[in-house]
Amino acid sequence: MDRQIKKKWFGPKQISWLVFVVIIAIFAVYYFFYQDTSSKLNVRTEKIIISTITEEPFQEFIPVLGKVMPVTTVFLDAIEGGRVEKKFVEAGAWVKEGDKILHLSNTNLVINIMQREAEYVTQSDNLQKSRLSMEQKKLAHITLMAELDYQLQTKMRDYEQSEALFQKKVISRKKYADDKEIYEYLIRKKRLAEENFTQEINFRQVQIEQFEASLKRMSANLELIKEKLESLTIRAPISGQLTVLNAEIGESKALGQRLGQINVMDDLKIITGIDEHYIARVKEGNIGTFDLEGSTHEVTHEVNIVKILPDVREGQFVVELKFIKNPLSEIRIGQTLHIKLTLGELTKVITVPRGGFYQSTAGQWIYVLDSTGSFATKRSIRLGRKNADVFEVLEGLNPREKVITSNYDNFEDMDKLILK
Repeated sequence: MDRQIKKKWFGPKQISWLVFVVIIAIFAVYYFFYQDTSSKLNVRTEKIIISTITEEPFQEFIPVLGKVMPVTTVFLDAIEGGRVEKKFVEAGAWVKEGDKILHLSNTNLVINIMQREAEYVTQSDNLQKSRLSMEQKKLAHITLMAELDYQLQTKMRDYEQSEALFQKKVISRKKYADDKEIYEYLIRKKRLAEENFTQEINFRQVQIEQFEASLKRMSANLELIKEKLESLTIRAPISGQLTVLNAEIGESKALGQRLGQINVMDDLKIITGIDEHYIARVKEGNIGTFDLEGSTHEVTHEVNIVKILPDVREGQFVVELKFIKNPLSEIRIGQTLHIKLTLGELTKVITVPRGGFYQSTAGQWIYVLDSTGSFATKRSIRLGRKNADVFEVLEGLNPREKVITSNYDNFEDMDKLILK
């Protein structure tokens, strides 16, 4: 009798398929969960810059361009216009206070002075005539008073005698009345003469005072014009170097026109413009340094801020710096200095060297090398202060780590760089 044979569920064939499915599943899990799927790019190390993260003393500073200027500059302007007749010195010469520099001629000014002098002489003559006239009036008054006093004395005796005789009825009433009228007339005449003399003297005195005041004004104006004539000779107001002289023989110069300038070379200052971004951080007393080639080697000089002009123009404000020590004789007016201006105290921080990476990432991430140096991966970072050499690292990097600091434009934002 035949026996029914049961079919086996896991034969060799089924087991083979099961193993195959399991292998596929394991491969899929590995691929999706463990396989590195990040984008990669092969990079040659000789075409990049690799820098090391360090912890070091840090002082924030900004590079600025300063222009050397004299502390004191005096401009020479034409106080009165004229024609350049003579040059006593040339631009670049050293002058002392009072030295002649230029001489101008002005015919109209000379004629004006001659007219004023003639007017002054005329007015002076008028004053002398008024004084003489007043003295003559005084003498005439004295003579008149003497004559009237004599007549009064005579007529007073006649009047008194006539009055006595009339009381005795020796003379007529008419004779007595005539002598009385003459005497009283002389009294009134003397009083009127005195009043007229007082008024005349007061008038003459006022007239003289007016002449004197006018003469004083004319004298002051004449002196002023003479000073203008003297100012046609341009002299050095201070001692220093005549750095500019804009004048040629025969050239006409207008009133107030700039003729030149003198720089006092005893002391120098530096003028520089700083980006308005730093206006709240720049303080008086901040130190700056610059290197200057000396006679034998490069020398570092220090300057400090002495004045800040807060007016912002075209995105910059201006500061004035002075040398802490006397500068080298090689420094010249108008010379440009490359200054490192400090903004804070010296502190110890983690730093990354400045490089082209910042333009590509805005300082938000950087490529960090692994311990073997065979590849570099992206890492988020946070940067703080900066100076001309390094950035301050606030987060994301540790000392002795190596990073790529060159430009990232050719990396196409890859996740990993394979270094060859």
